[in-house]
Amino acid sequence: MKASPLTMAAIYFFMGVAFTYIAAQMTTGSLWNFQTLLPVIIATFNFAVTVRLISIHFKIKQSKNNNNKK
Repeated sequence: MKASPLTMAAIYFFMGVAFTYIAAQMTTGSLWNFQTLLPVIIATFNFAVTVRLISIHFKIKQSKNNNNKK
């Protein structure tokens, strides 16, 4: 079974939210340490993948609509 890009985007979005929450909870004294920056970097990649998958979803949807009109 293949997962649609929109489903995968939702999964990556919630993973990004989770990693952001983890990073916020790990701030003790300084924000600029490895234990805080690693989850933030992972969350950033997750949000970037989310945006890319949503754009792929709309491109696939547009392509299907163009093929149905022909």
